[in-house]
Amino acid sequence: MEHILVDGSAAFDIGPADAEVAEAAAAWLAELASEKRLAALTCEAYARDLRQFLVFLSEHFGQPVTFATFADLTAADLRAFMARRRKEGVGSRSLLRQLSGLRSFARMLQREGKAEAAAFSAVRTPKVARTLPKPLPIREAREMMRVEARAGAEKPAWVLARDAAVLGLLYGAGLRISEALSIKRCDAPLGTSDSLTVTGKGGKRRGVPIILPVKRGLETYLSLCPYHLPPEGPLFVGAKGGPLSPRMIQFTVAELRGALGLPDSATPHALRHSFATHLLSRGGDLRAIQELLGHASLSTTQIYTAVDGKRLLEAYRSAHPRGR
Repeated sequence: MEHILVDGSAAFDIGPADAEVAEAAAAWLAELASEKRLAALTCEAYARDLRQFLVFLSEHFGQPVTFATFADLTAADLRAFMARRRKEGVGSRSLLRQLSGLRSFARMLQREGKAEAAAFSAVRTPKVARTLPKPLPIREAREMMRVEARAGAEKPAWVLARDAAVLGLLYGAGLRISEALSIKRCDAPLGTSDSLTVTGKGGKRRGVPIILPVKRGLETYLSLCPYHLPPEGPLFVGAKGGPLSPRMIQFTVAELRGALGLPDSATPHALRHSFATHLLSRGGDLRAIQELLGHASLSTTQIYTAVDGKRLLEAYRSAHPRGR
């Protein structure tokens, strides 16, 4: 099995493919990272998706994957792969992302003259039901920011303060969890600074204002953190001083769901949804919210107008004499 580098850093097992396919996969991932400027985690996800497909093809055809394998693919082969993934419990959204990545790889093979892969254009993509974001009520969202909400947790005070500071950035500044955890120590908005520059999807940089409660949460965390944080190192670190894993914040939110009686929809990303929805409900401008969230298209931000409209309709039906 060949190994390739993902985003120029970590070796990744590409699976049962010959050297030429592995080389093409490495070139494709490098293109995603450099030219399309996808995040390292996104590149790793695409690498895993490609490996799963190559494993399936090697089992399906009984031999390692070559360029000829791609050229001989039929729509039936791809439907068999999709059926396998469905049996493994993969949902439509994940399968749609995987097919999108595989199509991208196939287009590169065709562009480079290595293999025709017309089968990908002959298969219908799975339909994904569009669901509305599920924001938290304001009181519950604010409660999640409080260190006292986890008073019973057997964890050091600095860890509780760290987690509260991260969640504060998600709700108070609308950051994605990856954006919050990628902040460098030297970029922490402290002292007279009231803004922060973050790098979002596609390497797009944006400035976000930092409100006083969020800044205080960061200051509390830094005052308690037992580790020396180099200026160019991560602002948030784990229990052993290394970069903080997103998984730890997900565990934190799971604990808070139990402590505060919150629904399963209360996730770290739900705090970002809550940021946008609560701003909109208080009269925030949709264009401004788009910039704060780092959405490339206004249509992505407009989904929050549907959320707010739904809440208004529910309030009307429950309170108006003619609404029942």
